[in-house]
Amino acid sequence: MTTLIKNATIVDGTLKPPFTGDIFIKNDVISAIGNLGRQKAKNIINASQNYVSPGFIDVNTSSDHYLSLFSNPQQQDFLLQGVTTIFGGLCGSSLAPLMYGELISIRKWASETEKLNIDWNSVGEFLKVLERRGLGVNFGTLVGHSTIRRSLLSESIRDLTNSELDVFEKILQKSIKEGVYGLSTGLGYVHARNTPHTELTHFINVVSRHGGVYATHLRDEGHGLLVSIKETIDIAKETKSKVLINHLRPLIGYELEYNKAIQMLDESAQDTSIYFDLYPFKMSHVPIYHFLPNWAQNGGIEIMLKNVKNKSNRAQIISHLHFKEGGREITIASAPRFEYLEGKTLREFSEKRNISVEEGLLKLMELTSLKCTVLYENIDYELVKKTLAHKKALVSSNAESLPLGKFKSDRSTKTFTKFLDLVFAEKLLSIEVAIAKLTSIPASLYGLKNRGLLKEGMKADITIFSHNEKSGTEIEHVFVNGNHSVENKVLIGGRSGEILRKA
Repeated sequence: MTTLIKNATIVDGTLKPPFTGDIFIKNDVISAIGNLGRQKAKNIINASQNYVSPGFIDVNTSSDHYLSLFSNPQQQDFLLQGVTTIFGGLCGSSLAPLMYGELISIRKWASETEKLNIDWNSVGEFLKVLERRGLGVNFGTLVGHSTIRRSLLSESIRDLTNSELDVFEKILQKSIKEGVYGLSTGLGYVHARNTPHTELTHFINVVSRHGGVYATHLRDEGHGLLVSIKETIDIAKETKSKVLINHLRPLIGYELEYNKAIQMLDESAQDTSIYFDLYPFKMSHVPIYHFLPNWAQNGGIEIMLKNVKNKSNRAQIISHLHFKEGGREITIASAPRFEYLEGKTLREFSEKRNISVEEGLLKLMELTSLKCTVLYENIDYELVKKTLAHKKALVSSNAESLPLGKFKSDRSTKTFTKFLDLVFAEKLLSIEVAIAKLTSIPASLYGLKNRGLLKEGMKADITIFSHNEKSGTEIEHVFVNGNHSVENKVLIGGRSGEILRKA
């Protein structure tokens, strides 16, 4: 199979300014770049009005958390915004390794885990399952700290014993040998919130010795943001690890702390390798129990639900709730068995039942047995735009590609085109720097040797896009490993992605 892309404005991911040229694809690699006017090919694309770049890399996705790697293997929402490679296993939760074949660490996202035929335990077995099924995009995973920890402790919230530390380390070492790209933590979630510093550095040292990434959902993104950032900087210094702070968003009301946090990262830059990711939107996607006070988040979903249903607790929980926009700032994103509610605001849900929004939130918790996620408008969007230009900021959707017909947020479908719209409209960055943020920098962070650049001999993951003031950024064509997946803005490809393993 051969393809010739002609007369393109090439942005190759190297930070070199755009240049005009042709790209020849043979099978799954880029065979030649230059003035290739006489080159013959089975498929010829005239890209004279378009930019051509490496395929975009999403450093933080949730298609594994929502199990849509299985329900929607083509992952079309990523392909249609130019993404050819995604990473999962973030926020402390991965689909492997599983000691007992249970997916308890992802229940905050996926409600019907029992419907999935789990025929794997180790990371190696899981990746082989994905290879047999096939995906539309390339996929790599980290190993979730909470996934292993909860296999050892179940619903207990305590420190690991010395023997449990040894078992954890053996599982981690095996997962590294089988191809994970690092370790992730979800320190903001109840089961990991009190994980001691010594436990973290113990395991991160293991990952660092193998050149892996430590990705973290911070312990506290509000009042305790600066303490959490300091902890992360200290870990980076102690372990010499590459660090990715996930969804580091400026929450409304904590803008001063956020700016100070960015300053702290800048000041530590000479001694650390810390990146952070965020998305160009003003809404977070959180499990509904996020709104409970910490004292009510004292166990798994079953325990939290008992706390909600306990009549003596209700008044105390309600006094903790404050909605600045009267419930309009909360949109139901996923409500298993109650899909008709998806896309409705908390205010609409509450008014339909003639109750206050505070009572409405508790009612929604009970109705869905806490297996509900919401979009929460709690981000300072102007500060997001400014921060996206930071040299250590990477772009991520922190979202999932769901089957057709499901309610989808803009983060699932527009993250990368929205970022490029900002680049062009607001002159956030030069196009070559913007493309490097989406391609070569994340490839370098994760250690992808043959992706992230338009270069002879590299894998032919290629995105062709256009931009004009009226229509904004549009993805015209996408190639995944040399296979045409999106043609003239329409999804045409099958499952051309590769399951990636870190060497």
